[in-house]
Amino acid sequence: MAELSITILPETAADAQPIERLHERTFGPGRFALSAYRLRDHVDHRLDLSFTARIGTLLVGSVRQLPICIGNTKALMLGPLTVEPPFRSHGIGRKLLDRCLSEAKAKGQRLVMLVGDEPYYSRVGFKRVPRDSVVMPGPTDRARILVAELEEGAFDGVSGRVRPDWDFARATA
Repeated sequence: MAELSITILPETAADAQPIERLHERTFGPGRFALSAYRLRDHVDHRLDLSFTARIGTLLVGSVRQLPICIGNTKALMLGPLTVEPPFRSHGIGRKLLDRCLSEAKAKGQRLVMLVGDEPYYSRVGFKRVPRDSVVMPGPTDRARILVAELEEGAFDGVSGRVRPDWDFARATA
């Protein structure tokens, strides 16, 4: 297959419906039961740190980042990251990850957390959190709670319950 010409762009408000349809196709209705979605019910993701992948005008992927707190430490929750099934295995997910993490670091963010597959996300610097250091809302497989330090030592001493960043939510309301 020929090399795909992929464009990574910041998400805009106009992307909301196409991204929701993408999530519906790739994750199905069961996605709302996931603990990460419980956090998303309370605070919006940051458009300035969320991105889309396009081939021409066709939206083929998306990644979002949500402001959270782990205990008293501000962080981001990465996800969902999704790519249309026919376009997987072309590096689109990696390009979305690279862009959102580099933008987060450039904007002074120090820590990004997600719930996902360690073998996939470890390629961009995520590692499993120490057992019982982080408490997600609802049931979560602890082996899938991962963190990436955008600044050396950013996770040192961090622990506690994961919750939406209410300060950010109020500031954008």
